[in-house]
Amino acid sequence: MIEEQIRQRGVTDPRVIAAMEKVPRERFVPAEQMSRAYDDGPLPIGEGQTISQPYIVAYMTEVLNVSPQHRVLEIGTGSGYQAAILAELVRDVYSIEIVPALARRAADTLKALGYQNVRVRDGDGYAGWPDEAPFDRIIVTAAPEQIPKPLLDQLADNGRLIAPVGAQSQTQWITVVDKGKTGLTERRTIPVQFVPFTRK
Repeated sequence: MIEEQIRQRGVTDPRVIAAMEKVPRERFVPAEQMSRAYDDGPLPIGEGQTISQPYIVAYMTEVLNVSPQHRVLEIGTGSGYQAAILAELVRDVYSIEIVPALARRAADTLKALGYQNVRVRDGDGYAGWPDEAPFDRIIVTAAPEQIPKPLLDQLADNGRLIAPVGAQSQTQWITVVDKGKTGLTERRTIPVQFVPFTRK
């Protein structure tokens, strides 16, 4: 996985590589998918949701450009795998999942693996987590047609947000938003296909 799917596609940050090597991906997929846990593609995790392919997790984590002191908000906990990768790299991870069953399962998996710096709750990610804002970094792991304004509002100065943006019927793009002294700047990087961003 590391050599063929990640390094060869240009992900080189040694901290990201080390996190991808350490986190047991098979713990975040259903039992019937365990033999495919390290395949080069997304896998179903139930409730109509997926775990992203390893390369996309590594790519988004590298582009997020996190530091050990950062506090990160994740929208779309899913299996909890992305949260575990981030937990290896930052001080605190706050993760919101709209499907209660997935939120409980992810929280249980993360707890069983000993992650004490991740908080998972079920809820509508559109509103973010205002009680804990601002966040140094925000990562969205489902595709909205537009980035929710509450998330941009909860981004700290010098913060960065990354999200797959676009309608399901169109090409979605990994979109990076940086918040500087002069306001927000936005750029698109690679085309992707994510499950839709849903709201309650």
